[in-house]
Amino acid sequence: MTLDAHASLDRPGMVGSWRDPVALLLASTGEGIYGVDLDGLCVFINPAGARLIGYEPHEVIGRNMHELTHHARPDGAPYPEAECPIFNAFRRGLPCRIDSEVFWRRDGSPFPVEYSSHPVIEDAQVRGAVVTFVDITGRKRAADALQRAKDQLEERVRERTLALETALRRVRELAAWSETVREEERTRIAREVHDELGSLLVALKMDVNWMDKRLSEQTGRSPEAAEDMRARMRCKCQNMSRLIENAVDNVGRIITDLRPSILDHQGLWAALEWQAQEFVASAELALDWSMEREPDVDWPEPLEPMAMAVFRIFQEMLSNVGRHAQARHLRVVITLAGGTLSLSVQDDGVGAPAQAFEAGDAYGVMGMRERAQHFGGRIDIHSVPGQGTCMRLQLALRAQEPA
Repeated sequence: MTLDAHASLDRPGMVGSWRDPVALLLASTGEGIYGVDLDGLCVFINPAGARLIGYEPHEVIGRNMHELTHHARPDGAPYPEAECPIFNAFRRGLPCRIDSEVFWRRDGSPFPVEYSSHPVIEDAQVRGAVVTFVDITGRKRAADALQRAKDQLEERVRERTLALETALRRVRELAAWSETVREEERTRIAREVHDELGSLLVALKMDVNWMDKRLSEQTGRSPEAAEDMRARMRCKCQNMSRLIENAVDNVGRIITDLRPSILDHQGLWAALEWQAQEFVASAELALDWSMEREPDVDWPEPLEPMAMAVFRIFQEMLSNVGRHAQARHLRVVITLAGGTLSLSVQDDGVGAPAQAFEAGDAYGVMGMRERAQHFGGRIDIHSVPGQGTCMRLQLALRAQEPA
């Protein structure tokens, strides 16, 4: 069927009678189909195509289709006919398939289309072109929604990646700080062993050598001289006894610094109270101590690592008070109810802005939070400049593997 044959159908603007199989196909398809001659004038259009652009079929026949429905680009800029891919199909023999442009309706509104244009060749001559097009508004909306979802996902991935990088950097910094603290602790212990125990042992060695030398000189002494020597030796023995007692005390103190024996022998509650009393005595602070726990509730044995974490967190809370608070009064409240431990340390010191506790170099706070999170707990800090600071640990006591 040639373009002229389409143009000569029995009803203007229609594609032939229903008895014509080709006309029936054109009338029943949901895609828009029209043909243009070498001047770009419409020679036929099916009902679906006319309906998509807001016309009746007979209103389109004989009109320039580029001027009618393809005259502007999606942004409204003029679309020169010489650049139209539809017309290039018959002017240059270039078929095309485009899904990035719009057609314009009768009311002046655009709609995105996917169209294809193919030249019509008869007797080795190009007679025009056949254009099929479909409204892809729904597809565009779905594609735009998919692109927005993709953009949002990429943004979330970037945010999560940045958060992960920040967390990893803080973990590395915390690990480096922990190693520094451990090395400083080793240095302190080594210095105490050298200065305290070393000097005591040297003094003991000197006293033992003195006694050995005097014992070897006892032969031939008068009774008076012997009695005087015995008195001096008793004095040396008493001095050696004091040195040994000091050495024992120093060893005990060093061991307690490493791991308080009270934690093993009397449990967490006694260890916490002992640590608080030791701290306020050394820092010369007033202590308000409160501990409430359900009767007959003690720290279960499988939770011993958690107990050590709670004790270390408590130590760090007190250490923060000693280093920064400049406080005069300390309030410690410990409650255990419903299987949940709450431990708070509140001072009346200088306080600090909230960002001070979130800083990248707030390693003490980071360490406390890491210990708490390791066992599924959390650290809450409330501080106002000039009004003191309250640090609270909340932790569920469950005999389980660390998080």
